[in-house]
Amino acid sequence: MSENEERANIGQKLREAREQKGLTLDDLQQATKIQKRYLIAIEDEKFTELPGDFYVRAFVKQYADTVGLDGNTLLRDYDDELPQTKTDEYADHLAQAVETRMGNRQPTVDRVDRARRYLPTVIIAVVVVIILGAIWATAIVRNRQDAATKIDASSVSVSGESSKKSSSSSSKKSSDSSKEKSKLDFTQSNRTTSSVTLSTTSTLTKATDMTIKTSGQAWTSVTVDGTSMLSKTLAANATSKVTLTKGAQTVVLTLGNASATTVKIGDQTLDLTDNGKYANTRTVTIRFGAQATDNSSATSTSATSSSASSNASSTVTSTSTTGTTNSTTQSSTTR
Repeated sequence: MSENEERANIGQKLREAREQKGLTLDDLQQATKIQKRYLIAIEDEKFTELPGDFYVRAFVKQYADTVGLDGNTLLRDYDDELPQTKTDEYADHLAQAVETRMGNRQPTVDRVDRARRYLPTVIIAVVVVIILGAIWATAIVRNRQDAATKIDASSVSVSGESSKKSSSSSSKKSSDSSKEKSKLDFTQSNRTTSSVTLSTTSTLTKATDMTIKTSGQAWTSVTVDGTSMLSKTLAANATSKVTLTKGAQTVVLTLGNASATTVKIGDQTLDLTDNGKYANTRTVTIRFGAQATDNSSATSTSATSSSASSNASSTVTSTSTTGTTNSTTQSSTTR
């Protein structure tokens, strides 16, 4: 076999090994970091196109190792056909440098592969974190909304209680006002040592109890609008009730012992003796509503008329006396 056929054999052997691996020259360049034109030169056995004799053996060994051949064995088999290096020690040093270079590249590739393997796990972890964050944010928003709802409910409750209190207060005031309006305000008139008239402009809007209580034995009678409702002697500390009908106008009390008798109409106590000034008051006339005013006016008019009549009578009497005196004087003079 000729020298050219042996050189063709080493290049052909490397090419066949590469093709069996399914690698292209570009793939081989990426794996070995040897320029593509140098790889072509090695397969074509154009070693003079490489940077130097030293790189021929180094590149051939790296090529062989990458395509699955034993680079050291290949160098020994084709030692005579390959360019010689300066020294064997330098060649060993270069081989170690190439191996170191390949070793340094391999961890980088391993790190990239490891990162690719862990990438799905990292993505899943990120997605889980995002979901948990969204749940947490939703919970915070919901809690705030619940708190705001509770505050609104408390405000409504307080407002409702305030309204109830206000309504209760208004009802109480209305009730108090009604009581004040229903209170009978009596005034005295025609007061004598034995009788008195108590008048009020208010009317009895409903049936009302009159309570008569005595601290000592006393005869008592009650007449309502001309109808006798009570007539008996009350024992000491006895109590008797007379119901005044709605719209009653005149009540006449006849008392045997006014100072020992207490009379109440509803919740109001009547002053029968003007704080004890008239202890012998016997007749008490009570008038309600317009009747009281009309009777008072009638009484006043009657008193005025009586006064006028008295004055007129006095004038007539005076005039008559004067006339008589004058006549007597004239008679004396004539004589």
